[in-house]
Amino acid sequence: MKKTIQITVNGKSYSRDADTRQVLADFLRDELRLTGTHIGCGTGSCGACTVVLDGRTVKSCCILAADVDGQEITTIEGISTGAQQLHPIQEAFVEFQGLQCGYCTPGMVLSAMQLLKENPNPSEDEIRHGISGNLCRCTGYHFIVKSIQEAAKRLQASK
Repeated sequence: MKKTIQITVNGKSYSRDADTRQVLADFLRDELRLTGTHIGCGTGSCGACTVVLDGRTVKSCCILAADVDGQEITTIEGISTGAQQLHPIQEAFVEFQGLQCGYCTPGMVLSAMQLLKENPNPSEDEIRHGISGNLCRCTGYHFIVKSIQEAAKRLQASK
């Protein structure tokens, strides 16, 4: 069964038919070709599929696309204008080695963005808590935390 949904993704409006059983992560990847949203576990445990839905982070593998009708979504593709103009959080992840294979990075960056929006100057413990819903198999989190600390400094300095 299909349902027509109207959504705004990364500032662009879409009207699409969505299978009522299709999760948002698959819809973003398959229908809108926004492949930065990764699917890791498919159960909401790893956070690779994290997106921002109406101003809050959600795991898009746990939400049906049909249920986001009329809402606004930001994916990793929506926070920068390209490889030459990265978001300060992305820049910090690159410079401070907060990524290795990169699979968790889009979800981790969006979770960090939400954390820094709510708490512009978090402690290390607050950062670790803020990204606790995102799993990384490569870095051991040390460099991710350092990247987020640097991003917080850069975002504060830009204000």
